[in-house]
Amino acid sequence: MEATPSNEATAPAPAPAAPAPPAIDQSQVAPVAEQPAEQSAPAAQQEVTASEAPKEEKQAAPAAQLQANPAAQAAQPKPMPVITRDRYNQQSLGVSLNSKVKQSRVLMVGAGGIGCELLKNLVLMGFGQIHVVDLDTIDLSNLNRQFLFRQEHIKKSKALVAKEAAERFNPNIKIVAHHANIKDEEFTVGWFRDFAVVFNALDNLEARRHVNKMCLAANVPLIESGTTGFNGQTQVIKKGVTACYDCTPKETPKSFPVCTIRSTPSQPIHCIVWGKSYLLNEIFGASEDQAAFDHSEDAENAQEIEELKRESEALKNIRAAVGTPEFPKMLFDKVFNGDIERLRSVEDMWKSRTPPEALSFDKVFSEASNAIASKDSVLADDQKPWTLQESLAVFNDSLERLSKRAIDLNKAKGPSDPEPIITFDKDDIDTLDFVTASANIRSTVFGIESKSRFDVKQMAGNIIPAIATTNAIVAGLCVLESFKVLKGEYDQAKEVFLTPFAPARLLAPDRLRQPNSECPVCGVFNASVVVDLSRATLGDIVEGYLKESLGLGDREFSVNNDVGILYDFDETENLPKKLTDLGIRNGSFLTIMDDSDEDTLVNIVLDIEERLLDAAEKPYNAVVEGTPDIPRKPKKAAPPEANGESKTNGHAPAEAPKGLKRSNDDGEEQPFKKAKIAQKSQDDVVLVEDAGGAIVIDD
Repeated sequence: MEATPSNEATAPAPAPAAPAPPAIDQSQVAPVAEQPAEQSAPAAQQEVTASEAPKEEKQAAPAAQLQANPAAQAAQPKPMPVITRDRYNQQSLGVSLNSKVKQSRVLMVGAGGIGCELLKNLVLMGFGQIHVVDLDTIDLSNLNRQFLFRQEHIKKSKALVAKEAAERFNPNIKIVAHHANIKDEEFTVGWFRDFAVVFNALDNLEARRHVNKMCLAANVPLIESGTTGFNGQTQVIKKGVTACYDCTPKETPKSFPVCTIRSTPSQPIHCIVWGKSYLLNEIFGASEDQAAFDHSEDAENAQEIEELKRESEALKNIRAAVGTPEFPKMLFDKVFNGDIERLRSVEDMWKSRTPPEALSFDKVFSEASNAIASKDSVLADDQKPWTLQESLAVFNDSLERLSKRAIDLNKAKGPSDPEPIITFDKDDIDTLDFVTASANIRSTVFGIESKSRFDVKQMAGNIIPAIATTNAIVAGLCVLESFKVLKGEYDQAKEVFLTPFAPARLLAPDRLRQPNSECPVCGVFNASVVVDLSRATLGDIVEGYLKESLGLGDREFSVNNDVGILYDFDETENLPKKLTDLGIRNGSFLTIMDDSDEDTLVNIVLDIEERLLDAAEKPYNAVVEGTPDIPRKPKKAAPPEANGESKTNGHAPAEAPKGLKRSNDDGEEQPFKKAKIAQKSQDDVVLVEDAGGAIVIDD
C-alpha cells in the first residue's frame, strides 16, 4: 500500500458502499512493478519528482485517504505481536508461578516410561534446570512407549539420550544428564538439598526408598509416581507435612521354596523359574546360584536337598560336553528322565499329588520330525504355546546357539579373565527360547499348562505390561502437583489414583495422608553436620556436636551406623578414633537413639557432609545454627485396667488383621508373616515380582 501513496492521494474518495480497495491497490501496484525499462521520459520525470516530494506530504497522503475511507483503514495490516516462547505458559500459570518455574532447579530420577513423558513436560513448561539420573541403558522392548528413544539408541544410556532428544523441544532449558546409580556416593544429602522439587520415575522399590530417605533428610519435596498396566498413582511427599513412601508397608513379593521349584512344581511359573534360575545357570551361568537357592529353611527335607546337590554335580559333568552332538540328548535325559525317575521313587511325595511322567529323548525326537522341519515357523510365532515336539525342536536349536556363544566366549577369554557366563535376559532371544522350551517340556512332565514364548517373556522378565497412555497421564499429574508444591500449597496437593476400570471415575484424587509417627523413615529428626574427616573423631561428634549443638547434654543415648553400635553410655572405646577409621565417610548416616525412660526424644538421623575446615576451628560445624527443638516420642496409651472379674474396664483392643502379629512392647508393628520369613533368610526362596496390591512399582 505504501509503495504508491502519491497516486492514491490524488484519486477521488470512493463512495462508502464501494468495494474494499485492496484489490484495486493490487491492480494499481502490479503495472508499476512490472513496467518495462523503456518507459517514456515524462513518466520517469514524474517518478523522480514524486520521490523528491517533502516527507510531510508523503506521510499525510495515506493518512488522509484512511480517514476518508474507513474500509481501507480496517484493511491495513497490523504489526505482528512479538511472541515469546513462554507466552502461553505465563497466561496459563500467571506471572508469579511462571517465574518460579523458570527459576526452579529440579531433579528427575528415572528416564524410562514415565521419565520420558515427564521430561518432555518439564522441558515444555520451561523449568529452568533439569537434572536426570538413570543407570539403565535402552533395550529394544523400551521403544514401544519410551518415545525419546529410537532403534539406533539401543544399548546407549537412557539419561544421555533423553537429554539430547528433549533439548530439541526447548533450547532455553539446561538439562544435566547423569548416567549413574542414584545410590552412588556422589549424590549426597547436600546435593539433593539444591533442588526445588524431586520427581521419582522409578521402577525399583529399593531405589524409591533411597530417594524417599534422601529427600526427607534434605527437606526437599518429592513427587512419587508409578504405573502398573492401566493403573497409576501420584503422591506428594514433604517432611513433617505428608506421609512418606515408607509410612505404609509394601506388599511382599510372592516367593516359592526351592523344593517347590525343583521337586513339586504345580504352576507354569514354577517351571519357568526352574528353567531361568536353575537349568540355564547350571549349564551356561554361575553354577547353583546361591542367591536364588539356599536350603537353610528346608532342614526337614535334608535327604531331598542332598539329592538335589548330587543333581548339580551331574550337571557339571554334562556341562563339559557343551558343543558336542551328544550334548542335547545328555542334558534332556538327565533333567527330564533320570531326575524325574528319581523323584517318582520318593513315594511319600506323591501320596496327594499326581506323579510326574519321565520322557525319553529318543522317543520324543522320533515324533518331532515335522516340528524340526518347520522350526522356523515355530520360532516365528510368539503367541502360540508349543507342543512337546515343537519344544524339543526349539530346545535343541537354542542349545546349539548358546553352545556356540559359550565356545566363542571361552576362546576370547584372557588368562586372568573370569570364566565367561551367559545369563538370562528377556531381550536375548537365545536364552528366552531355551527357558521357554525347557519350561514347557517340564510342564508336560508334571501335567502343567504350557505357555507361549510371549507369556514366558513376561513372567520370566517380571514384566507388567506398560501402557504409554498411562505413563503420559501420570507424568502430567506429576507436573500439576509440582505447581502446588512450588507455591507452597500443600493443603491443595492431592494423592491421585488412575483407575480406568473403577466404577466411579478415571482419576480419583484423595487428600494427602498425615505422617505416621511410628514410621522409621520420616518419624525421625533429621540433622546434618559438616565434618573435616581428616581430623574429626567420634568424640568430636558425641561430646561436641550431639551434646552441645543438639542439646543432648546429660541424656543417655547410643550412636549407630549400618554396621552396629559405635557408642553408648557403657561403650566409649571408639570415642578417640577418627571417623574414617570407623568407616564413616561423606554421605554416611548415623542414627542416635535416646535411651531415656522419660521425655524420650525421637531417633536422630545425622548426615555427615565432608568439608575441609580451618585447622584453628573445630573439626565440625553445624549446618543449622542454634539448638533445634527435637520432637519427643508419643506416649503410649495405658492398657485398660482389670476390674477383678476378668473383664476389661474399657474397650477391648481391635483384632489385628489375619496374618499380622500383635504389636511389640515398644509399639513397633510386626511385619506380615510372609515378610518375616523373607527377612529371616532372603535366600531361602526364589523371588518372583508380583504386581498385585495397591502399591505400584513398575513404569
